[in-house]
Amino acid sequence: MLDLPLPSQETTRTFELTQRQKEVRAVFATAAKYFLIYGGSRSGKTFLTIYTIIMRMIKAPGSRHVVFRNDGIDAKQSIGNETIPAVLKLAFPGLTLKWHDQDGYYEAANGSQLWLAGLKDKARLDKVLGKEFATIYLNEASQITLEAFSVVQTRLAQVVMQTNGKRLPLRLYVDLNPTVAAHWTYQIWVMGVHPSDNKPVPHHAEQYRHMTINPADNANNLPADYLQALAALPERMRRRFFDGAFTADDDNALWRRAWIRRDSLPEYGRIVVAVDPATTNNPGSDETGIIVAGQGGDKRGYVLSDDSGKYRPEQWARRAISLYDTFGADAIVCEVNQGGDMVEAMIKAEARGRVIPVIKVTATRAKHVRAEPVAALYEQGRVAHAEDFPTLEDQMCAFTVDFDRDAQGYSPDRVDALVWALTELFPSMTRAPKKKGLGPSLPNAGPMMGPQSTGWLR
Repeated sequence: MLDLPLPSQETTRTFELTQRQKEVRAVFATAAKYFLIYGGSRSGKTFLTIYTIIMRMIKAPGSRHVVFRNDGIDAKQSIGNETIPAVLKLAFPGLTLKWHDQDGYYEAANGSQLWLAGLKDKARLDKVLGKEFATIYLNEASQITLEAFSVVQTRLAQVVMQTNGKRLPLRLYVDLNPTVAAHWTYQIWVMGVHPSDNKPVPHHAEQYRHMTINPADNANNLPADYLQALAALPERMRRRFFDGAFTADDDNALWRRAWIRRDSLPEYGRIVVAVDPATTNNPGSDETGIIVAGQGGDKRGYVLSDDSGKYRPEQWARRAISLYDTFGADAIVCEVNQGGDMVEAMIKAEARGRVIPVIKVTATRAKHVRAEPVAALYEQGRVAHAEDFPTLEDQMCAFTVDFDRDAQGYSPDRVDALVWALTELFPSMTRAPKKKGLGPSLPNAGPMMGPQSTGWLR
């Protein structure tokens, strides 16, 4: 990452924000402290917020500011390598920001700092959270948990003076492409209710502001065919990435938010890593669902990790093995409908001679048939989540009996992996009922999956 130019006041005058960005900037100038900016894809949310932060750096020598994303690599690549250079080139082509790679921050000539950090990077996060900041920015908050938000906002406490002799007001900015209305951002900013206890947020009217900014507001800076492509997306994706609208949970979904409980895993029995692999890693490809779940000594199920994402085959195999080691799992459960022997071969190749138990499962019934008994476990209070898994939980509460992946614009791969994991941990739910004249049921076959085979990879 190179040192980047920072602005001179003269060159800044020639730069023009879009009309909607100017309107949002006017809201930023109010006395409120907490700001939510949500809307569609490439609407200029991140650009405007970084622009605002750099202006604050200039006004207050020695001030500290931080941008958080869920993943530190994303923060460096997206914000550090793309947005900051773009903002500086267009709006601030005069002075210099110096990058300190070891600590992960930019420094201006006046001593102001702009830190970039990932909430999943525990080692570096502790270092960042040891400081106080005048500005905190949570970028792509749909991937960030309520717990993380609650922790980082405690660091919004730096007392620093502006060049005009006045104290720099503390500011916290949050942005996202809106997800479901149950998300903590919507509950706190729009509804004025804190999700942890459903009580009103103190000083909500005075301190909280939310604004929408959409791709159409940034049309002059976007190709026309890009906007056309967004407008043509399936309905649920179009509402999120073009209309910039939060979506309610589906009333017909198999899961309800109220059923999803938080609890830590007590003394446990089995732990499994479940994988629902995608066969390609192209821009339009499905995600690979990767879920870790365990059964506690209390006979309840616990979801311990959601590491789903877009991976190449060797990447998801390595990730599954890493989670197998991290959690001391008993086996890796893999759906083999699409990948067949390739799925087992990928894990064997990445195991590099180690013994990794693999349970191969084949879907023989519709997704909702496999999912219904698992949703019932949640309703009965027999499953808890060890932490917030926002994307997984959004998928769960949007998954219906007649779920249409083409209409929704995505495949519920995280839910699939969740179902495979909990099905393996609660085998009694997978046994088919006896049918007269057909003999006894197979011990591991039934409505949830076809016959299993366990491979011990060497």
